Amino acid sequence: MSKIHKLFSVLTLFLLLTITMVSPAYAFDGRSGDKIVIQSGDTVNDDLYIGANEFILDGTINGDVVAFAQTVTVNGTVNGDLMTAAQTVVVNGTVTGDIRMAGSVLFVGEKAKVGGDILGAGYSLEVRKGSTVGRDVVFAGGQILLGADVSRNVTAATGALELDGNVGGNVNAQVGEASQTRTGPPPTMFMSQSTVPVPQVKEGLTIDPSVRIAGNLLYTQKNNLSFPAGVVGGKITRTQPAVDKNKPTPQETVRLNIVTWGFNLGRSLVTFLLLGMFLVWLFPVFTTSLSDKLHTRPWPSLGWGVVTFAGFFFLLLLIIFVTILGAILFGILTLGSLSAAIIFIGILAFFTTILAFILATSFLAKIVFGITLGKWILIRANSSLAESKYWPMVIGIAITVVIVALLTFPLIPGFLGGLLNFIIVLFGLGAIWLWVNEVFSRKPVVTVQ
Repeated sequence: MSKIHKLFSVLTLFLLLTITMVSPAYAFDGRSGDKIVIQSGDTVNDDLYIGANEFILDGTINGDVVAFAQTVTVNGTVNGDLMTAAQTVVVNGTVTGDIRMAGSVLFVGEKAKVGGDILGAGYSLEVRKGSTVGRDVVFAGGQILLGADVSRNVTAATGALELDGNVGGNVNAQVGEASQTRTGPPPTMFMSQSTVPVPQVKEGLTIDPSVRIAGNLLYTQKNNLSFPAGVVGGKITRTQPAVDKNKPTPQETVRLNIVTWGFNLGRSLVTFLLLGMFLVWLFPVFTTSLSDKLHTRPWPSLGWGVVTFAGFFFLLLLIIFVTILGAILFGILTLGSLSAAIIFIGILAFFTTILAFILATSFLAKIVFGITLGKWILIRANSSLAESKYWPMVIGIAITVVIVALLTFPLIPGFLGGLLNFIIVLFGLGAIWLWVNEVFSRKPVVTVQ
């Protein structure tokens, strides 16, 4: 199922980037609130951006719709594309362009008309019989019940796929192993109850006898599946599920794990020593200041490390909220170019924050802890090397890396090494926070003439 996981990850990322980076018009209609309703008979002659708990469209949008909500319901007409992320997405009306949606439950009713593609990712996609899709259906997720007539191709990476509608092109189905009774877990296991019922689709690939696939059928399965005669106009091809070539055989598991452990230990030791030497050589004052903070205030460093770690995720949510709010606000003010700038800056700040956090937790925090540990050991030993520029770092990092590695040895429960590593990161993060706080709270010195 590795192909399914990869396709699902890529498709989900593509959906989110598509929704986030959609090119803004010079002016668009932006609305936010607990419940947004476009009444029947109302027309919006512009692109519509929505941020709400519930969004209901009964009217007409002459443009694209971008909607973030818990529940999105489209009963009216979208003369453009529909791009939405929600727990539940319901489309009963007409979308002349493409539908790009991500969520737990995705539902397309029997009267829905889609002029372009349906591109989706989520737990369940149900497209009722009677609806039509003008081009392709591409979906990655838990299950699909596809009853619509699809003009072109169907591409699916899912555990369960049932075809009840005609397909004008090819079907590429990366599906789970067939089962007569077994179905996937309900979405309520992961999220709250959906506003629409969720079908129970049998695992594997099921094709109704009345279906006609004009092109070829390609599906993954360990064994051949039987399909009704005449449903596939082209060639039927079965491929074996992907096998993880990196997975060791049972006889080699322990030996390979030990070899891999030793290799990772050596690589980590060399990496941290080189980075530590580079930091101490290039930024001696900075590294010394961080080490002194941790040495003189170890427990406040641990406490502030916990706060900093939790604050990182809050900061990401804040960046997303400010970016969406700013884009909607400037869109209401018809400042399209500023909205584009806000979105770009928000995306840049989001990924810059993630990169900085990864570098700090993966390298800087551990190097600071190693320097502090090495200096503490040398001071206790009354060694003159404690005043050295490099020896405290070399000794401390070597001890830190080796101890963490020993606790991740294949014959030892792995959580011990992970727990110690996490505590070390918290100490280092706290020291960084204390140093940053001191720098920004330091009052400038005023010289009296």
